[in-house]
Amino acid sequence: MLSWDELEKKCRECTRCGLAGTRTNVVIGRGSKTAPVMLIGEGPGEQEDLQGKPFVGAAGQLLDLLLDALMFREEDYYICNIVKCRPPGNRIPTDDEAESCLPWLRCQTLLLKPRIMVCLGATAMKYIIDRNARITQIRGQWTERKGYWFMPTFHPAALLRDPSKKALMFEDMKKVKAKLEEIRGT
Repeated sequence: MLSWDELEKKCRECTRCGLAGTRTNVVIGRGSKTAPVMLIGEGPGEQEDLQGKPFVGAAGQLLDLLLDALMFREEDYYICNIVKCRPPGNRIPTDDEAESCLPWLRCQTLLLKPRIMVCLGATAMKYIIDRNARITQIRGQWTERKGYWFMPTFHPAALLRDPSKKALMFEDMKKVKAKLEEIRGT
């Protein structure tokens, strides 16, 4: 298994798909590398590509506000994406692009050893929980598999487009906070 440094080096050198040719930066992750909660989005947007960090644009700022409101501590979570390079025009990653990046996500998961994985949006849900499900059907419902607890919820960008989803995502993330406290025994 790779170390965090080796993983980051391999990701920066990666040319497994065409996204490597259009990226400014590889966007690997941010947050605690010992966190019990792993938040997984779709892929980097423009700001993330420029800064080399996930969830730093408007959707990321909204996510940070939500995590703060629920009193998550920075050591509680690690944030990453299905794909590590920005799809042109912020389009949804193709199956080939996502499949090319999934080994990096698996390595991140093995290194982090989270107890809870939160799938932010349909793309993360598709590649992690169920390729045939719809986010509107399974969001807010726990799934347990191989020692991990999975919670699908909306991507913060969806809340920017449709503010009526904010209360639903807030409820989902309250469940994540409660599960974290249950796991910790607090």
